[in-house]
Amino acid sequence: MAATVTAFDPSADLIYLVAELSGPLGAQKYRFVLDTACAETLITPESVDKLGYSARHGDSITAVTTALDREPGYRLRVSRFEALGYAVTDFRVHVHDLPEESGIDGLIGLNFLRAFNYEIRSKEGRILVSRA
Repeated sequence: MAATVTAFDPSADLIYLVAELSGPLGAQKYRFVLDTACAETLITPESVDKLGYSARHGDSITAVTTALDREPGYRLRVSRFEALGYAVTDFRVHVHDLPEESGIDGLIGLNFLRAFNYEIRSKEGRILVSRA
């Protein structure tokens, strides 16, 4: 199977990508950062609110440890998550706050990436992805 190619700005400090999530209120596109050091995909509470989800849809309470503190949150399953040219259904995400000044809605973590073989070509500003 041929690899999908996703472009990103190689001069940016982070790898910014667009992800589309679906929920009870429909689909929305969000600004995510690819984070291979993040075990699970994370999205902000404001973003899941726009999809029609809330904490009552969550299946467990969680906490993320940052350099400054432990931030409370929860896990939930979104009906669809699409990024890097691939979509998955019934996908588990962590819902946690991110710094407002970051300008991002979430982090794409390894729980999404593990389903794929991927190659990040930083100098070229491209990510090649194929199903594992």
